[in-house]
Amino acid sequence: MRHPRYSLFLPVLLTGGLLAGCTAVATGTTGTSSTSSETTSYDVPADTTAADVLAANDADHDDASDYEWDPADVVAVTLEGDGATTAGTGVASDGGTVTITAAGTYELSGSLDGQVVVDSSDEGSVRLILNGVDISSDSTSAIAVTAADDAMVVLADGSENTLSDAAAYTEDSEVNAALFSEADLTITGDGSLDVTGTGNDGITSEDGLVIDSGTISVTAADDGIRGKDYLVVNGGSVTVDSGGDALKSDDEEDETRGYVSVTAGSLRLTSGGDGIDAATDVVVTGGSLDVTAGNGSGSEPAADASTKGIKGAVYVVLAGGDVTVDASDDALHSNGAIGLSGATISVASGDDGVHADSQLAVTGGSVTVTGSYEGLESATIGISGGDVAVTASDDGINVGGGDGSAEQGPGAAMDQMSDTGDYALTISGGTVAVDADGDGLDSNGTATISGGTTVVSGPTMNGNGALDVNGTLTVSSGTLLAAGSSGMVVTPSADSPQSSVAVSFDATQPAGTVVQLLNAEGETLETFESSKDFASVIFSSTDVVAGEEYEVYVGGTATGDSVGGYSAGGDSSGATLSSTVTAGDYSAVSSGMGGGPGGGGRPGRPSDGS
Repeated sequence: MRHPRYSLFLPVLLTGGLLAGCTAVATGTTGTSSTSSETTSYDVPADTTAADVLAANDADHDDASDYEWDPADVVAVTLEGDGATTAGTGVASDGGTVTITAAGTYELSGSLDGQVVVDSSDEGSVRLILNGVDISSDSTSAIAVTAADDAMVVLADGSENTLSDAAAYTEDSEVNAALFSEADLTITGDGSLDVTGTGNDGITSEDGLVIDSGTISVTAADDGIRGKDYLVVNGGSVTVDSGGDALKSDDEEDETRGYVSVTAGSLRLTSGGDGIDAATDVVVTGGSLDVTAGNGSGSEPAADASTKGIKGAVYVVLAGGDVTVDASDDALHSNGAIGLSGATISVASGDDGVHADSQLAVTGGSVTVTGSYEGLESATIGISGGDVAVTASDDGINVGGGDGSAEQGPGAAMDQMSDTGDYALTISGGTVAVDADGDGLDSNGTATISGGTTVVSGPTMNGNGALDVNGTLTVSSGTLLAAGSSGMVVTPSADSPQSSVAVSFDATQPAGTVVQLLNAEGETLETFESSKDFASVIFSSTDVVAGEEYEVYVGGTATGDSVGGYSAGGDSSGATLSSTVTAGDYSAVSSGMGGGPGGGGRPGRPSDGS
């Protein structure tokens, strides 16, 4: 039975087709990463909270009692080259393999050219306290938990520990990581752990994996840290350099599992694949994340790999913490919904800055897209709070075929412009600043502005517009300022409850030009200092009254706080009168057709939706 929060999202394309498929997953054998070409989209609400998402998932195994033990019961084990010595029970050593066969707490020290195996059928946890160990195997994992109720690796205070494994694993190998566990695994302590996954993954649990604390550094040929059922980071300092995904949870059989949760800690992730890849959800409520995927936004991703920054098939919810992403593909990606509600986010992408197939909601926090092909993209986008700043080489905010599968090209554009579909852009609060070389705000459906401050620095060329809406653009409250070229000007609907003024200049105004709008009393209603060339300006606020005349001045200075070059106040001293306009009269501007195709990846590289 499908989880009640999940339903297949099958939007009707503007050309009449349907989106279908199944989630793109890693299909390679050990030591490789690849993706399938099929995708599933999930229709889930983007305003679902982080707590709600986690509550619907299987709880992790973390238990306070697991962190308690009697020091008198600890069994000391000294690793000595190709074996080990101990005065306790539950430990056997044979030919370079040290096997722990009973539940309990074991303190390991020394060096081993071989492997430590945990094979316990007892009830209760097996704790391995690593106190200055160096374990290296040339044929298999350094540490392998093959059987246990659950396992814990404790990094002794101030200790330095290293693990490394074989150069390769066979396809049928039962273990495939330098630190491997078939049972739920917890890593804690205030020491350090340096893991080299030479043959495949660095750290893997075939059940759940919780990182509680410690200084952990992982270098891996494939995935860095993987918890199949879930991967939870509650603290510590984690550094990963991986050929595949850096952090991963890939249980696709149980819809309550396959999630990644970060509540605290410091993570620095560098990946040849995805930075974070979850079969279901990625939830971040705290901590610091610095992610570089696929060599960053200046690189072309490999054709057979997914190189997204943070990817969750169903949900990506960033509710707290500091998140920085530099990815060759989408920086933030979900086949379902993305909710941004409190984190401080800065992303750069070779494709979309933030992409959700179904819904994207920004309700708080700070979202900065420093570079992208398209900034924000989804079938529906709602911004009700927070501060959003977008820089894009194409569309700044694009509402359309969220999975990127819409047909591209001039013919497709004309076909799609005949139907608004269910696509909608809603801005009801917060601040939005867009700098786009393509369309600034592009909706293949409707657009509604009912609050907040929205500033668009749109295209300088006439093939796109600062505003591009296939259906109706309605403004009922808030502030809108959109500056751009004059060839594709779209204005708010004449039926909008809040009126607007439309300004067209006889000649293109150069970057750095200050434009001011004054009412009949000579009061400055808006001041805009453009960062790029422009030939038209649309302005709407609660101060603009339909039918009244306003004077447009060029020059002067801005005063007060600024959003994207716009400020509510200004000094018009020394400014030159450019024109007089009437609110609600849009005849002075050239109106172009809105609603370009949108929804695609970079030219020449269709989006894989994964």
